[in-house]
Amino acid sequence: MSPQNIGRLVAWFALAAIVVLSLVPPGARPTTFFPHKIEHAGIFFVDGIAFGIAYRGYEWLSAIGAVIFCAGIELAQLMIPGRHARLSDFFVDASAICIGIFAGSTLTRMIRRYD
Repeated sequence: MSPQNIGRLVAWFALAAIVVLSLVPPGARPTTFFPHKIEHAGIFFVDGIAFGIAYRGYEWLSAIGAVIFCAGIELAQLMIPGRHARLSDFFVDASAICIGIFAGSTLTRMIRRYD
């Protein structure tokens, strides 16, 4: 399996996990010992790296889609009792996933250069 295909598998699995974890009731959401913003930044950054690897050459399109996705997830939380949308979460999520997309793409370009 190619790195691009593995990236696609990881990217879409992580995106599905983000949707599920963002839309479950607050009591069902797992937490870690990390601060809230670090949890958000971490999962979105990892997903961004996977999308950057999976869709190298489409970084800007991926980033635009990612920002729209982040806005959609925050707005969807308004429909879940006990959940809330935060503008600060949107900024953290959108920034982390976009940085991850460009980092993943850059990483694959660097690795290919040395193959």
